[in-house]
Amino acid sequence: MEKDPNDPTGVIREAYRIEGIRPEECRSIFMDWALQRPVDAPPQPAIRALLARYGAPEHPMTEVLRAGLAPAHAPRRRGGAGTRRS
Repeated sequence: MEKDPNDPTGVIREAYRIEGIRPEECRSIFMDWALQRPVDAPPQPAIRALLARYGAPEHPMTEVLRAGLAPAHAPRRRGGAGTRRS
C-alpha cells in the first residue's frame, strides 16, 4: 500500500477501519496524528486531503477532522484584578 504523506503512520486510515470506534477514541488518534506533524506545517491542508480520501459521512473520525478545520479561538484571560474587586 502506498504511503499517504498526510498520514505517514497510517493512524487516520486505521481509525476509519476500526468498527464501532467511539468519538473519544477518534479524538485521541487525531491528537497523536497532530503531534507527529511538523511544527511549521499548518494542519488544515492535510485535514482537507484526509477528508477527501477517507471522509465517510457517518464516521466519528470525519466529525473530529471537520472540527480540526474550525478556527481556533484565542484563549481569553480569566480572573485578574477586575474579578477580585467587590
